[in-house]
Amino acid sequence: MLQADQLRQASQEPYAYRFDRTHYTSELQQLYSHLEPGQEDPQASVAVAGRIIARRFMGKLAFLSLRDGEGQMQIYVDKSWIEESQPGGFAQLKNLLDIGDIVGARGSIKRTDKGELSVVASEVEVLTKALLPLPDKWHGLADVEKRYRQRYLDLIVSEETRTTFKARSKIVSALRRHLEDHGFLEVETPVLEAVAGGADARPFVTYHNALGRPFRLRIATELHLKRMVVGGFERVFELGRVFRNEGVSSRHNPEFTSVEVYQAYADYNDMMDLTEALLRAAADAVCGKQQITYQGVEIDLSQPFRRVSMNQLVLDATGLDILGSYGAGSPGEGQLEAARTAALEAVQRCCTDKNDARKASAKIRVAKSVGVLLNELFEATAESSLMQPTFVTEHPVEISPLAKPHRSKPGVTERFELFVYGRELANAFSELTDPVEQRVRFEAQMAAHKAAVDAAAEATAAVEAAASSNGDGASSSSSKQVDPDDLPYEVQVDYDFITALEYGMPPCGGLGIGVDRLVMLLTDSPSIRDVIAFPAMKS
Repeated sequence: MLQADQLRQASQEPYAYRFDRTHYTSELQQLYSHLEPGQEDPQASVAVAGRIIARRFMGKLAFLSLRDGEGQMQIYVDKSWIEESQPGGFAQLKNLLDIGDIVGARGSIKRTDKGELSVVASEVEVLTKALLPLPDKWHGLADVEKRYRQRYLDLIVSEETRTTFKARSKIVSALRRHLEDHGFLEVETPVLEAVAGGADARPFVTYHNALGRPFRLRIATELHLKRMVVGGFERVFELGRVFRNEGVSSRHNPEFTSVEVYQAYADYNDMMDLTEALLRAAADAVCGKQQITYQGVEIDLSQPFRRVSMNQLVLDATGLDILGSYGAGSPGEGQLEAARTAALEAVQRCCTDKNDARKASAKIRVAKSVGVLLNELFEATAESSLMQPTFVTEHPVEISPLAKPHRSKPGVTERFELFVYGRELANAFSELTDPVEQRVRFEAQMAAHKAAVDAAAEATAAVEAAASSNGDGASSSSSKQVDPDDLPYEVQVDYDFITALEYGMPPCGGLGIGVDRLVMLLTDSPSIRDVIAFPAMKS
């Protein structure tokens, strides 16, 4: 504050209104790359602006490192030269200019004897006086939490962080450009919805005062985009934010970006081709090649992605043929308990991590169908091994309420998920277009969620009753141990969407890609928080 006041006393406004910049530093580096060490172009007249990230005074000379949005450059200040246009200017710079201040500099161009291209300043003015000092170390912030909470500070000090977010912009542009070049129309759909649909996820709930009714933040853009297809738009997509009131981890953020794509008269095979093309376009835009490295693993996006069924992957990992032994049309059809026993044995045998085995076993014990068992086995034993791009196909009907039944294989759907480095990156279907079947699946999903809520309520009531009779307060202590993400929740059926289907939707392929995870992959970022500018954080 004191230095800002001193600048005002010297007739310099420490918070300027504007500055006429002639060049970015990167432009000057290119324009004057021909200058040899010690050579100057006195006829040049340039003006640059940016943040001071280093300063060094040597007698009657000063060297300032200025960084703008495109690069970095040295400002060479000679006391005798700057005093001609700014009497007392050298002393002001020495006493009132700090690292972190934003300045504008005008002058000519020279390359110093040491080869540093510099603006030889005839004038330097403070455009914004920083009141807080920057971190002492110039290799990013040591406190990772602070990097996320004060991203603006991270961006100032970390070139790697700035590069990541520039890459993110290029990835989004590449996705959009590829889709538009192939005839897809970008549309916008509501963020506030009366019924949150298109995924099985817990929504955020808010209230609209003027309309006097609750709304939910969308958990997917799917159902409104399909309404567009019903209305005659045969190729549509939306790049936008989606919100899910679920856990936070290195791969999950409650607010994230997805691109969803719908193409009439196509199926999930077409979506596989489109997915490969989109990932290659994004890789070319950011990496300049389709062979990348993620966390030390070489990943090749240039070759056709592997296509394999979920059941086959579980068979390869465990030796257990779930669908062949217990699925529809198999000798063991309907023998859920036998399938459960076999699945539990496979988990214990194949899961090397005891904690993972415990979690998977708990889910398998409450699975309501063979299809759900298959999915739990896949996640526990096969998913993490999928390093190279792999389309996992033929998901069970029970976990795919929006996908068409497979045209030749009972019990599974025409659906795929793309896995890279053991992580899901995309999800796609041959979209279900039968309104009667869609109603049945939605209502079954709603009933399953309600049953889970009712069961949890009964269990809680039983615990509270026992605590009351014992007088030991067990109810409150046990409730604190429940992870909120494990609590069941009710869902609603979007009957208006079913009405839209009743007017007729053409055969359609649909695709969703997690943009944040794609950015992680192409920038070699270990955490989703590294690629979201302002991630959600605990208080």
